[in-house]
Amino acid sequence: MKPIGSFLLAVVIESVCFADVGKLPAEHRKALEDSSRFHEVLATTNLPPAVVALCADERGRLAEPGQKWETTDVIANASLPRKRLIWGAVSGEYYVVHYERGGRGRSFHVLVATLAKGEAKPKVVWRGVGGRLKDYSAFLDALRSGKLDDSLDYAN
Repeated sequence: MKPIGSFLLAVVIESVCFADVGKLPAEHRKALEDSSRFHEVLATTNLPPAVVALCADERGRLAEPGQKWETTDVIANASLPRKRLIWGAVSGEYYVVHYERGGRGRSFHVLVATLAKGEAKPKVVWRGVGGRLKDYSAFLDALRSGKLDDSLDYAN
């Protein structure tokens, strides 16, 4: 009985330590990996408002890169957003948004959404959490090496 229990514990520990991107559909992953199609954006104004809304805080706010925001759960200024854009990348109907979220524990999120021309509502393709990613290339590296976790239903 002990060897089975030890084996199960090892499997659980390994799956926690080496999370893999399991919920990203293959057709979307293939589109994302064609980095030549994507161009980076460094302002929320370069993203559709409906896509920004998927990343915004509970009051609909997303700070621009470099702007002040609330990084912790101790609110010093309630007028500041609780989330901040790090960068975005766009290719046709695909939008990749990397942003940080403040609170009890600061976290770094990636949202992948599609918004077809003429559509008003974007579709969330995938969400993941990991470390801070410098740019789209770093995102692809993290995606390939399993450094992003989509195993839990993270609050955005």
